[in-house]
Amino acid sequence: MTTQLDFIHRFEPAQQHGLPTLLLLHGTGGDEHDLIDLGKLLLPGAALLSPRGKIDEGGGVNRFFRRLAPGKFDMEDLRYRTHELADFVPTAAEAYTFDPAQVVAVGYSNGANIAASILLLRPQTFKMAVLFHPMVPLAPDELPDLNGVQVFIGAGRRDPITPPDQAERLALMLQGASAQVELHWQPGGHQLTMDAVQAAQAWLARR
Repeated sequence: MTTQLDFIHRFEPAQQHGLPTLLLLHGTGGDEHDLIDLGKLLLPGAALLSPRGKIDEGGGVNRFFRRLAPGKFDMEDLRYRTHELADFVPTAAEAYTFDPAQVVAVGYSNGANIAASILLLRPQTFKMAVLFHPMVPLAPDELPDLNGVQVFIGAGRRDPITPPDQAERLALMLQGASAQVELHWQPGGHQLTMDAVQAAQAWLARR
């Protein structure tokens, strides 16, 4: 597993003391700039760490792990990339002097999937996660202990890419691991809506 600061990434230091760092994880085809404005909306003043996924799918289409077909993941690569990204967090914390125990994952689509995978395979990495339009990334051999971990899931009732049953299954899986999960539905598809962003913003403000 790599322990080097070798992801192309963007870091913006905190503008307000005492806030966690947001780890921003883009969707398929995104990059390290895509979710910066989202991070500023969700938790104004927080430090922002936004890596670019290392997988190039089809020429310039960035992802955090390989897939064999839409909705069908390369499980070996997913597990490798999960540990690689989890290792990146404390390395970046040392480089940028933020607290690695105070990191909130914020992921959209492919980014939400790898964040969920980190929760399941490296459960000490995050105490909180905001997952927009995730799928169940994998089924671990046994569920981790996520007691004390809080997760917000934003999902669309008509999402053709990450179907509603995927969000429901993930919520149940995380709850089965003792995480506290809030599942927020919006009526649309796979797009990131202001309704979902505001719900996540309010959820974070209560923590």
